[in-house]
Amino acid sequence: MDAIDTATLELWGLERLLSINEVAAYLRVSVSTIYEWRMKGDAPEAHRYGKHLTFAASDVRAWVDAHRESGARSPADPR
Repeated sequence: MDAIDTATLELWGLERLLSINEVAAYLRVSVSTIYEWRMKGDAPEAHRYGKHLTFAASDVRAWVDAHRESGARSPADPR
C-alpha cells in the first residue's frame, strides 16, 4: 500500500487519516481502550472503510480539547 504524502493530501484538499494504532499511541492508551471508549460512545469520531477504522486528525484534536480538565492548573500558576 502506497503512502500518500502531505503535498498530495493538500492538493486534494484532504487531511491525513490516522489508524487506530496511531491514535492509541498518540493518546498513550491501548487499542483495546479505544475500542472500549467506542462501545461507551466516548471515543473520537471514526470512519470505517471495510474492516479498518480511521480517524481524521481534526476529530482527534477536537476530542482531546473536549476532554481537557478545566480545573487543572499549570505549575507556574501560584493560586
